Amino acid sequence: MQPGTHSIRRVTSWQLIGAQLRHFRKLAGLTQAALAAQLGVGEDTIASIEQGRRALQLDLAVQLDELLNTKGALRVAVERVPKKERYQALVKDFVQYEQDAVSLFSYQSQLIPGLLQTEEYARLVFSSHYPPLEEEEIEKRVTTRLARQKILERKPRPILHFILEESILHAELGDPEIMLKQLLHLRRCMDLPFVSIQIMPRKTPRHAGLAGPLVLLETPDHDQLAYVEMHLRAELYDDPADVSALMQKYGMLRTQALTAEESARLLDALLAALLGET
Repeated sequence: MQPGTHSIRRVTSWQLIGAQLRHFRKLAGLTQAALAAQLGVGEDTIASIEQGRRALQLDLAVQLDELLNTKGALRVAVERVPKKERYQALVKDFVQYEQDAVSLFSYQSQLIPGLLQTEEYARLVFSSHYPPLEEEEIEKRVTTRLARQKILERKPRPILHFILEESILHAELGDPEIMLKQLLHLRRCMDLPFVSIQIMPRKTPRHAGLAGPLVLLETPDHDQLAYVEMHLRAELYDDPADVSALMQKYGMLRTQALTAEESARLLDALLAALLGET
């Protein structure tokens, strides 16, 4: 940094709203723990909102206004958050949108999707993180990932569709037993009536997914969202034009991939070869 220059730290709308909440809470003579208990949420939720690390959802803002007697100040603040910042907040809360989704469509080019990973495979993925993660953080992330898989037990059942690159099935990651167990689990998932899995063959003359993975989902209110994850950040799109473009891309991927039946036969053949070797 040149002498005389200053680093500009951008303050987000969520940080301002968090500061408001902290001010109102203290005026009411409540600790974070006491406020969380009255709302029926975790103390860490209140702390994250006050620090601007977590978006204040509109329904919770309404509850807080009533509890803290703030005459709708927090509700109005949340409603006035610029659309671009709302998208960024949605990324942080993507797991919740995923859990509530009516339908979810996922294309993956490097790894088995998180919703279909075994515990051992998930631990291998996080152990491969660089810079390396501490053991405690790895276990925390594994636990969180496995908890996401409750969507497979949810009723009413969601409609889940996955497209996986064939190369994912042949990856020699970690101990061969980890990959074998993962492939067996993937094959069982193929038989679930609300899950469809298609394999993108390695020999594909034209490929609509060269730009990388993507996830599309439909909320209970029938809003359409698209989620794209990169190395250092992720984006969640709810603009109809953006979502439509990614839906068209996914539609083309479905036509280029093997059918669900062909994909099952391909995985059966691979498993037969692996089990024969072991």
